[in-house]
Amino acid sequence: MVKAIEWKGNRVVMLDQTKLPCEVTFIDCTDFRMVAEGIRKLRIRGAPAIGIAAAMGIALGAQEIKAKDFDRFKKALEPIFQTMLSTRPTAVNIKWAVERIRGVLAAKRDEPLERLKRILIEEAKMILQEDVEVNKAIGRWGARFIKDGDTILTHCNAGALATGGYGTATAPMLVAREQGKKIQVIADETRPVLQGARLTAWELMQEGIPVTLITDSTAGALLKRQEIDLAIVGTDRTVRNGDVANKIGTYTVAVLCKENRVPFYVAAPLSSIDFTISSGEGIPIEERDPEEVTNIFGRCPIAPIGVKARNIAFDVTPHKYVTAIITEKGAFRPGDLKKLAKNNVDLEALRLKP
Repeated sequence: MVKAIEWKGNRVVMLDQTKLPCEVTFIDCTDFRMVAEGIRKLRIRGAPAIGIAAAMGIALGAQEIKAKDFDRFKKALEPIFQTMLSTRPTAVNIKWAVERIRGVLAAKRDEPLERLKRILIEEAKMILQEDVEVNKAIGRWGARFIKDGDTILTHCNAGALATGGYGTATAPMLVAREQGKKIQVIADETRPVLQGARLTAWELMQEGIPVTLITDSTAGALLKRQEIDLAIVGTDRTVRNGDVANKIGTYTVAVLCKENRVPFYVAAPLSSIDFTISSGEGIPIEERDPEEVTNIFGRCPIAPIGVKARNIAFDVTPHKYVTAIITEKGAFRPGDLKKLAKNNVDLEALRLKP
């Protein structure tokens, strides 16, 4: 399994996902600005992966700071935090990673600064390792909803490339396959950057899982023909009432699933759940360069020169269209999600059974 990101020596190494599937190219990031640019330019993408990248970028930037005391060190880190937070506004994982690093700083403020710098590196590595284990747990819970012979629809890319490894939406598929279930996956292309075509199809082929690529507009026809048994997607930010922000087109898939009585599941690590926002109306939605719509990778025009275009990168799926949200703690109805933020909650009583 190809790694999307890792810490090597004194640098952050990320797979350049803009080159896939034609080239497998890695970028050596030697300062935090290169990491931020990698996030902004989609060289690394996927909510968990960019959270990991942000933590690693902060740790990398910390090594450059020449401050002599903690207060000056912390102040020098603030512009690095803001640089990371400004890269992609919709995914909550960057904010989550920044807050986790702030917590480490508060807990370790009495450490010598050189030691503190090393602690930040270790914390970033730990975030990556924890993400892999979280994804495997999502896989174990999610596989319960997959039956032998199922055909699964997925949208965009929520596989190993979007995470520290193993994936979120793909994790139940991998576990189901490990359990001996014969499954196949329908991956839609996911315009305009084609993460489904370039990344999800490539990943699943690498894993030996049968996958069929379709255009985004084909999903409805297959659902109507009852050729799809369930859908599993990832999320960039899910909020307290269970509304889900994910790649543009997810809302369309969810509505089509509801209309055709097909379960629609969201794989959401707890790090992607923003309990501070009450509904999807509060989620900031990124709009990207219209050239991604009018050109293929900025090179080949596919629309008239000068035509107006909009490139809304994410949409929000209201919770009423979501069958369950699959986390590392279990699968839950969207309406029960807010209870996970409470202490001493009875998870077993809340968990949705297959």
